Amino acid sequence: MSTPTDFNQKKIVVFASGSGTNAENIIKFFKNSPHASVVAVFSNKRSAKVLKRAHNLNVKALHFDRDALYNSYDVLHILEDINPDLIVLAGFMWIFPQDILKSFPGKIINIHPALLPKYGGKGMYGMNVHKAIIENKEKESGISIHFVNENYDEGEVIFQAKTNISEDDTPETLAEKIHELEYKHFPEIIQQLLQKNSY
Repeated sequence: MSTPTDFNQKKIVVFASGSGTNAENIIKFFKNSPHASVVAVFSNKRSAKVLKRAHNLNVKALHFDRDALYNSYDVLHILEDINPDLIVLAGFMWIFPQDILKSFPGKIINIHPALLPKYGGKGMYGMNVHKAIIENKEKESGISIHFVNENYDEGEVIFQAKTNISEDDTPETLAEKIHELEYKHFPEIIQQLLQKNSY
């Protein structure tokens, strides 16, 4: 299990629902950092590959169900025990409950594979987003890193990065472009946020 090496090292917790490539990228980015580390990965899917990725990288991997998140304080209490400096949603598909939002104000962020406020909201994730963008013949897309509130994709935007869309692009090739932006910028923005005095 990855643990901070000193009392000043910032603690990151990642929530993910799927494969976990972004989570793995973040873990590796901070692996040898003296300033921060990913101390736990949470997933709402027992079969999610992200749990295996975390385990393979010696990071604590935890599975929870809907009751633990919404109908009890189980997930909240675990988070309170960890006391993370930042909670990072990296492909997490459920909306965050009010009790966690209130307990960690300004410390929960998400990444969205489009330029919000366009193509946000319930059901707008992954290939659904890329297909809609290609169908609408948009000229550009990108990523939005934003704070999390009680609504899907409506929190304050922290950072955006853009990529051009060519006439030959498909949802699959656009997804590859977006992944490149995610891998490049997401860990860097996390690091910048942790360096701010508010954290």
